[in-house]
Amino acid sequence: MSTHHAFQAEVAQLLHLVTHSLYSNKDIFLRELVSNASDACDRLRFEALDNTGLYEDAPNLEVRVAFDAEAKTLTITDNGIGMSEAEAIEHLGTIAKSGTKAFMSRLSGDQKKDAQLIGQFGVGFYSGFIVADRITVESRRAGLPPEQGVRWVSAGAGEFETEAISRAARGSAITLHLRDDAAEYLNRWKLKGIIGKYSDHISLPILMRKEEWDAEKGASVLQDEWEQVNAASALWTRPKKDLSEQQYADFYQAISHDFEAPLCWSHNRVEGSTEYTQLLYVPAKAPHDLWNRDKKPGVKLYVRRVFIMDEAEALLPAYLRWVKGVIDSADLPLNVSRELLQESRDVKAIREGNTRRVLALLEDLAKQGVQEAAPADTASADTAVDAADAPASPEGAEAAPPQPKDDKYARFYAEFGAVLKEGLGEDFGNRERIARLLRFASTTSDAVAVSLADYKARMKEGQKAIYYLTADNLAAAKSSPQLELFRKKGIEVLLMTDRVDEWALSFLHEFDGAALQSVAKGAVDLGQLQDEAEKQAAEAAAEQHKPLLQRLKAVLADKAADVRMTTRLVDSPACLVVGEGDYSNQLARMLKAAGQRAPEVKPILELNPAHALVQKLDGAAQFDDLAHILFDQALLAEGGLPQDPAGYVRRVNALLV
Repeated sequence: MSTHHAFQAEVAQLLHLVTHSLYSNKDIFLRELVSNASDACDRLRFEALDNTGLYEDAPNLEVRVAFDAEAKTLTITDNGIGMSEAEAIEHLGTIAKSGTKAFMSRLSGDQKKDAQLIGQFGVGFYSGFIVADRITVESRRAGLPPEQGVRWVSAGAGEFETEAISRAARGSAITLHLRDDAAEYLNRWKLKGIIGKYSDHISLPILMRKEEWDAEKGASVLQDEWEQVNAASALWTRPKKDLSEQQYADFYQAISHDFEAPLCWSHNRVEGSTEYTQLLYVPAKAPHDLWNRDKKPGVKLYVRRVFIMDEAEALLPAYLRWVKGVIDSADLPLNVSRELLQESRDVKAIREGNTRRVLALLEDLAKQGVQEAAPADTASADTAVDAADAPASPEGAEAAPPQPKDDKYARFYAEFGAVLKEGLGEDFGNRERIARLLRFASTTSDAVAVSLADYKARMKEGQKAIYYLTADNLAAAKSSPQLELFRKKGIEVLLMTDRVDEWALSFLHEFDGAALQSVAKGAVDLGQLQDEAEKQAAEAAAEQHKPLLQRLKAVLADKAADVRMTTRLVDSPACLVVGEGDYSNQLARMLKAAGQRAPEVKPILELNPAHALVQKLDGAAQFDDLAHILFDQALLAEGGLPQDPAGYVRRVNALLV
């Protein structure tokens, strides 16, 4: 007797999204269902480490794909872990519900330390409704008796049905009742082609019935004999020379579920004290959860081609969490746990090797700079073709139109540059390499394309420091009064507008022998670039206006740590700076906005002695109001807000009247 159940509220919305928007390529449904079947077999293999009886009488794991043209059905069958009725209701009736994650959450103590995150049975299942108007799942969990099987049926509307059945075989069979417009999937060659494209790398055999020509019927007829239709050889174990760029790109999309091709990749076999194979990809676009530092890297771990875990965070540092790929170790034990991964010397060597490889890949991209776009936009750094090797045009032929330029490193940096900066504080051993990969805007270029090496090569004679300014955005940085003297002297200043800049730069004190100096910290000192006459004029102004400075300090005692004359201002009357080593006002605001505690640092108010407003302060009748307005305007100029906005407006209005 069947029982009716309602889908979780979000499932109906999900099904509409899946069938109309999520999968623009309908073939993807077969990749998802075959991948889920493979995951179910991986889970059985893991659970059977402690209970070999789960294999029952079928120790050979496999996936079968079959179709019935008359019934218009397509069935994907596996002999993996399977589901009980309760699991079918929970996993197939809830949006993005991972059976593996629930399985992990039930473990405790030492079991949990040894458990691996294997596969995910979630949104991919619903992709079947792209081509089917009804889906039937028959399943039995390994270890349960045959009479505890379950049948799950749904038309993908608002509900599904379940009923207890007797099922001799463990595992699951998913039957898609195809819509009329999906009849193309009732073709063996079509299905075999999709499996070859998306699932060839799966290490389990994927079987289909053989098909032979029947002369009497004048048509091809399916036989009772099954044959393997995938290579069942892990792509990363094959020689690079035997793999095409399209195969690399297809494999990336299969493991990452990304609809875009990767930007580049690196495929290497590492030998020595630790042996492993690495296939690492740089995505073209950042994921939506890029800034979630709790998200684990997208690198899959295999041990001698046996899948171990999906998100092996110990194999890459957090600032490279956007890297996708596969690591296959020849040395780690098959039952390696996450705890052991953190402590293993072999894993440390693999992590360091992966980090070096990714940085080398980025360095190659940066060196290529602006280059002609590859035809398929998937050129690997390992297999890039030199333009000089391209065949010449036939004599007399019209010149080909100029190809669009594709600066892949610029594309990478726009997506992941801010995360790469985290490496300055996390990876001291590679800090110099990371610093060379960073790019910034500057007072001479709005494009985020200036490297520290570029800046240093353009430094003026006698210039000792690399000057930079952090701000909330590029417009605020360009209009900052702290830049006025540098513009007057023609000194380039790097403009940094990422939220992570202030923190990251605190770990990088110099580059190639040149100190990094914030123009908004400490007293301005341009050394040989500043005229002696200018310095003497500033000292004279400070002495001349000493009473004024003392009076301002008293009025602004609650706001400013100090008030002093400066040479850094040309057109503005005042600006705010902080002492060397202090938190900048921008960083303090950022921490507060994130709900974190920030030390209260009073800024220093610097005045331009040549400005008319400063010169009028001495005999001003409303001295206190003018002092507060001057301070608040300097705060506004750097993107801050007055402590008392209403008081600021009242003072300005009083002066206007």
